This record gives sequence, C-alpha cells and structure tokens, in this order.
Amino acid sequence: MRDVLSGRVAPVRARDAATVALFRAGRAGGIEVYLLRRKATMAFAAGAYVFPGGSVDPRDTDQAVAWAGPSPAEWARAFRADEAVARGLVCAAVRETFEESGVLLAGPGPESVVADTRGDDWEADRLALIDRSLGFADFLAKRGLVLRSDLLKPWAHWITPEAETRRFDTRFFVAVLPEGQRTRDVGGEADQVEWRRPAEALAMADRGEIFLMPPTYRTLGDLARHDGVESVLGERREIVTVLPRVVEVDGEFRLESA
Repeated sequence: MRDVLSGRVAPVRARDAATVALFRAGRAGGIEVYLLRRKATMAFAAGAYVFPGGSVDPRDTDQAVAWAGPSPAEWARAFRADEAVARGLVCAAVRETFEESGVLLAGPGPESVVADTRGDDWEADRLALIDRSLGFADFLAKRGLVLRSDLLKPWAHWITPEAETRRFDTRFFVAVLPEGQRTRDVGGEADQVEWRRPAEALAMADRGEIFLMPPTYRTLGDLARHDGVESVLGERREIVTVLPRVVEVDGEFRLESA
C-alpha cells in the first residue's frame, strides 16, 4: 500500500463488475433486501454481507444476447461508460443474480418474466454458467428467453481504492424480485443468505453483528429511506463515481470515502 500511495508502484487495474440489490415488499410494509454472506475462505470480502454480483465475463458483451428494455446505449449514458462495457455490465448483473440467488430477470418476451427457476434442469444450467461451460447468450437462446433490462435500475458506481491489490469498477443496480420467483440458498461463494430490512441490516452492522463493506452500507442507507417498492423505483438517481482513498495516519491505514 505504501508503494502505491507514494507512486512507486502503479495501482492494479480495476475489473468491471456488477452487483444487484434485489428487493421485495416487506410483510409489514417497507422493503426487504436480499443479502448473502461470503465464505470466510474467500480471497475478497471474506465474511462480508453483500448483494449478488461479480466480474463481467468477456462473453457478457456478446451481441447475440437476446435483449428487451433500455438499450446498451441508454445504459452507457446512465453509467457514463462505453456501449460495450454497458452491455457487459447489464448481462453480468442478470447472470450473476441468477447464479447467486436463482432469480432470473428474463422472460419469453419483452413483457413477461420467467415464473419459476426451480428444478434439476435449471440447476444444471446455473452450474454450467458458473463454471463457464455455458455462455449467457447460449443459455438464453436455449430456453427461448430475452434479457429484461427494464427490470433493472441504475443505482451507484464504486471503484475499489487504488491501494488495494484486488480492485473492481462496480456498477450497482437495484431490481424487484419478479412475481412468482423465489430466492434459494444455492451455495457457492456464500455460506448464508437472508432477507433483511435495510435499516435492520445497518443496525446489525453498527452493533458489530455483521460486516458490511462501505458500498453495501451506503446502498442500504439509501434504500432505508424508502417506504415501499414504488418509492425505490421512482427515485431519480444521478450516478456519481465514488473512489475511496486509503490514507496512512500514524502508521495505520484508513479509508476515506466521499
């Protein structure tokens, strides 16, 4: 870290990534957000509660992906990215959400959505996506589905501090759990999953009961201000890039964010 902070070593390039805060109406009002706890053995964010997400796969930019909703060009404007990157981010958001929760933001047509993704055949496809033996475009084509980009809403943009050895250029999305679909504990990188009210998750983090990284904490804080699904979807968002800085004070490294 000192080498990077002093300029002796160039920062590691940040990898494009996408994450989705999946939410639903709360049983007693408000909203609940889907969180998964990363395994303690993970090299990045071990033990942290996070939203589904991950790095963009090269095949996520495949123009063969069947698409419905706002175009890659519109997403590029929202995230101030080029069109190829925007296409990859949206595809990664949908793919990773399915891989890590079993929820699929796609349907047979532009106004429909898959009703259920449970069953051995769906699980086989999910695992094939994870091990990259099946591309996302081929997965959708095989099932006659189109990606529903209109089910996603752009929310935030965070970049890992330059002093870190693992860095991600992450765009945050929010999405409502499609009617009829259910999340499930699919294992993999997570050892626990749960639905929590944003304010409840924040309170648990403040008490030291769970660990939230700054982008997750900030996003939950944003969502906690809303009293329902429509309120979240109706918020007008201007995507501002947040790049926290690592500073050294009295021999200790500290994180400063905007």
